[in-house]
Amino acid sequence: MSKRKLSKQQKSRIAQNQQSRQSQPSDPGANPPSGQLGPESSGLVISHFGQQLEVEPTSLETTDRLFRCYQRANLPSLVTGDRVIWQQDGPDSGVIVALDSRQNVLSRPNSQGELKPIASNIDLVMVVIAPVPEPFANLVDRYLVAIESLELQPIVLANKLDLIDSQNDTKIVSMLSMYKKIGYEVLQVSALDGSGMDALARVLKSRTGVFVGQSGVGKSSLINALGAEARAETGALSTGKEKGTHTTTTAKLFHLKDCNLIDSPGIRDFSLWHISGDQLFNGFIEFAKFAGQCKFRDCSHQSEPGCVLQEAVEQGEIIADRLESYLHIKQTLASR
Repeated sequence: MSKRKLSKQQKSRIAQNQQSRQSQPSDPGANPPSGQLGPESSGLVISHFGQQLEVEPTSLETTDRLFRCYQRANLPSLVTGDRVIWQQDGPDSGVIVALDSRQNVLSRPNSQGELKPIASNIDLVMVVIAPVPEPFANLVDRYLVAIESLELQPIVLANKLDLIDSQNDTKIVSMLSMYKKIGYEVLQVSALDGSGMDALARVLKSRTGVFVGQSGVGKSSLINALGAEARAETGALSTGKEKGTHTTTTAKLFHLKDCNLIDSPGIRDFSLWHISGDQLFNGFIEFAKFAGQCKFRDCSHQSEPGCVLQEAVEQGEIIADRLESYLHIKQTLASR
């Protein structure tokens, strides 16, 4: 059943109520009397569990307890990283009554074609790859397009350096060289032996980051290696398939010594149907200086004469694999 549509007057009244709540947060005290709500207080969404959210109180008087909360029906879908106003209604439970303004929201379409948020209020996104499971540049490119559309800082992070050998080094080294040439920051680490972890910690210092990537690339292991107080659950690759198992099933925020990190569920595909044609083009950052220079206004950048992107490939200014990746994504969007 679809939700009942609200009138403009109802929407305005709801917005005014939420603004009032945001401006007058107070700290939760003792457990409220049975059947009553405690005072309104500020909080941070740590994780999402179906219809419930795990909220960490952010008022000075509170402890490190987490509360399982429901949200008011008039609120939008909430996500890890959201700052909220909530009220306690039991020893370990509460109700979220308002959403504070968001700095940004990283989202992706799910298998049902619905746009689902992954995390909010983040400073940078780490696209994690590894020698095993096999990395795919087109998946990395899709992440980068989504990140660029939000004007967030992306970093390509290669984990599991300890697993690089003569059989898999060519592909991953080539990928890392490509992204470095384009201008992306690239880090190489090993959560197992600690290689490169100090450099990663320096990049993350005083910031909120999110790890995204395929299942099995070691996102949760990286968070544990960085010193998460509550350890993230990890899992081994599927036997014989060299594919990751979905150990992380919901995005969760971890407080580290000098930063906050959000671990997100691993995926094997990242659709971009919510991205416009211009956002897709701009998401390939090396294309920017060639924008609008093709001979034909509606150039498809495939075989038309006077296509500056094709000419740039021939002159070595654009990597051929990147143009091919762009055209592949563009074709998938056109076929929807």
